[in-house]
Amino acid sequence: MLLQNINKELTMRVWIAMIMMGLTGLAQAAIKTEQIDYKSADGTKLVGYYAYDDAVKGPRPGVLVVHEWWGLNDYAKRRARDLAALGYSAMAIDMYGEGKNTEHPKDAMAFMQAALKDTDAADKRFDAGLEQLKKQPQTDPKKIAAIGYCFGGKIVLDAARRGEPLLGVVSFHGALVTNTPAKPGIKVPMLVEHGAKDSMVTPENVTAFKKEMDDAKADYKFVSI
Repeated sequence: MLLQNINKELTMRVWIAMIMMGLTGLAQAAIKTEQIDYKSADGTKLVGYYAYDDAVKGPRPGVLVVHEWWGLNDYAKRRARDLAALGYSAMAIDMYGEGKNTEHPKDAMAFMQAALKDTDAADKRFDAGLEQLKKQPQTDPKKIAAIGYCFGGKIVLDAARRGEPLLGVVSFHGALVTNTPAKPGIKVPMLVEHGAKDSMVTPENVTAFKKEMDDAKADYKFVSI
């Protein structure tokens, strides 16, 4: 029934509501996972974590999962499995290279800053992950969305800003600042789940983001919790 409800007319808000309703207590008896090795256009070696429900037949909507500043860790992989259990074709992508991750904030900050310093390389790594998800036989390449956490939230918002072919993006406590602001004509719907006490996102950042989106006449919803 979930897959029947997802079509071209489905709004992003309904779509994300269904995802969030199923993120806990999921049965995963038929969930298959695999590591996918691939490269970005600049030659960076990347490692993706792909998950799907083998009991679901035929192509289904896909969801990219973009990790926090920690890198491609178990949390991002678990979210991919959760989405697979909901009937999606899901891939947690690698934005740092070679599946690199850490548990130490100092290292995480260094990884994130290095990735964001070269925005062109970051865009290419996102694009490479998107293309890998599209290639999977379980994926309907015309029905793909992206979600991101923290660092990953910024990545998916920037993907929407530059017009990636996505049905929608959701940012969970992601950074809002950008060097490539949205322009009129932006079509990708955005849901921003903001942590009101997040010290890394200032009230000024929030105000500037909303103005950016309003000026661009973007389809977005901003939720501060």
